[in-house]
Amino acid sequence: MANHKSAIKRIRSNDAKRVENRYFAKTTRTAVKKLRAATSETEAKELLPKVSKMLDKLAKKSVIHKNKASNLKSKLSKKVASLKK
Repeated sequence: MANHKSAIKRIRSNDAKRVENRYFAKTTRTAVKKLRAATSETEAKELLPKVSKMLDKLAKKSVIHKNKASNLKSKLSKKVASLKK
């Protein structure tokens, strides 16, 4: 157990951040799945900017790696572009 007040506070704040990061990561994963399952071009085009924004935020907060966010955005963009045909 922590012996210093600052260490105790750090434990509390880390726990709060962990819960928040897990929530945002799970929400983003669900949004990505929803976008992948989309069959309508209009629905997919509507979701893509929102999902991209979510991925960028996760990468900025270092919840996921920036390259992973970039790869996901690229693959999702290709998926949306292929729906046009």
